[in-house]
Amino acid sequence: MTQPRRFVVEADGGSRGNPGPAGYGAVVIDPATGETLAEAAEYIGVATNNVAEYKGLIAGLRAVRALLPDGPADDGPQVRVRMDSKLVVEQMSGRWKIKHPDMKPLAAEAARVLPASAVTYEWIPREKNKHADRLANEAMDAGKRGKQWEPSASTADLDTPRSSVAAALPPVSGPPGDATAGAARARAALNRPAPAATATPQVGWAAAPDLGEPATFVLLRHGETALTPEKRFSGSGGTDPELSAVGHGQAEHAADAFAARGTVQEIVSSPLRRCRETAGAVAARLGLEVRIEDGLRETDFGAWEGLTFGEVRERYGADLDAWLASAKAAPTGGGESFAEVARRVAATRDRLVTRYAGRTVLVVTHVTPIKTLVRLALGAPPESLFRMELSAASVSAVAYYADGNASVRLLNDTSHLR
Repeated sequence: MTQPRRFVVEADGGSRGNPGPAGYGAVVIDPATGETLAEAAEYIGVATNNVAEYKGLIAGLRAVRALLPDGPADDGPQVRVRMDSKLVVEQMSGRWKIKHPDMKPLAAEAARVLPASAVTYEWIPREKNKHADRLANEAMDAGKRGKQWEPSASTADLDTPRSSVAAALPPVSGPPGDATAGAARARAALNRPAPAATATPQVGWAAAPDLGEPATFVLLRHGETALTPEKRFSGSGGTDPELSAVGHGQAEHAADAFAARGTVQEIVSSPLRRCRETAGAVAARLGLEVRIEDGLRETDFGAWEGLTFGEVRERYGADLDAWLASAKAAPTGGGESFAEVARRVAATRDRLVTRYAGRTVLVVTHVTPIKTLVRLALGAPPESLFRMELSAASVSAVAYYADGNASVRLLNDTSHLR
C-alpha cells in the first residue's frame, strides 16, 4: 500500500468591524520540506470574523483537493488543519456544538470537501499563523481598493518564516539548518496524535483559558420616566415617554461611573426615547457613538400600556392570569408574549456577540430585555422573569465566550446612584 500524501493547511480570516469588510487566507504546506504548495485568499465583502475564518478553512481544504487530480484515495490524503480560531477548530473537531445559524452551512460545506477521516484539527496561537493571517489582510487591503487579491502581488510567503509547522516540534539532532532534520520534525508533528479533549465545553471556574476575551454586555436600564415611580406598564406600544428630571440625573450619574471605570468600548441602545436619552448622556462623556438596535426595545404591552398592575387586574383579570401563568400568553390587544420577546432578544444577542467579540459593550435597554438576557445566560425558566428586581438606571453584566457559554457577572447594581 502506498503511503498517504500528507499536507498541512493553515487558514485564517478577519473582519475590520465584525461585521465589516472581511477576507480570508489559506496556505497548503508540504510538512516534509516546509514548501508552500498552494495559497488562496479572497475579499468576501461585509462579514463577521467567524464567517471569514470558516471560508478560509474551506478554501484551504479545496486547495488540497485540487492537488489531488485523481481524488482522495482510500489510503490518503492526511491533512492537519492548523488555525488560531478556537471556535472553528473545536466545532469542526466535533467537541463544540454549532449554534449560530450562519456557521452551520459553512461547517457542513467544509466537511464535504474531504473525507472526515482524512482531516484533523489543531489550534495554534495567532503568532504561529502569520502566513494565513498575512494573506487574509492582503485580501482585505485589495477589497478596500475595490479589487480582488492577486497571487502575483502577494508577499505573504516571502515575509513568513517557514517555521510555523516545525516551531512546536521536539528537537531533532543535526547541524543548524539541516533540511533532513527539519523535515523529520515536521513529519513528527503531523504524525503526533492530537491531544485528548473533553466531549463538552467546560464551564465556570474550569473554563479553558484560551477561549479569548468574551463579548461583555454591560446592561444599563434606562433612567426614570414619569411612569416609572407609579409602576405603570410602559413598553414599545405606548407613548414613548422621555426621561423625567430624576431620570436625567440618573443617566448623568451612570455616565460619571462609566467614565471613571473606563471599560466601555461601544454603546448600543433600544430605539425608544428613554433609552436613547440615557445612552446619549453616557456617550457624551465617553466620546462614543450610539448604535440603535431595534431588537432591544421593550415588550409591547398592548392594551395594558400606561396602566398599573392593579388597573390591569381590574379590567383584564383573565388575560393577566394567563400572562402570569405562561410565557406564550400575550397581553390584551395584540401585545407581545415573553416567548416572542425572548426570540427577538436572543437573535439580537447573537448578532451583537458576533459583532463585538472580545469587546465591552454598554447595552442600554429595558426591564424585559435585561431580565431575558440574564435568564437565558443562566438557563433559567421563563417564570424567573418575575423573580428579578431591576431598578431604574441599574447596571447588570453578562459575558459571552466563544464556546457559547455565558457568565452572569452583575445584577441590579445601583451603587453609582448613591
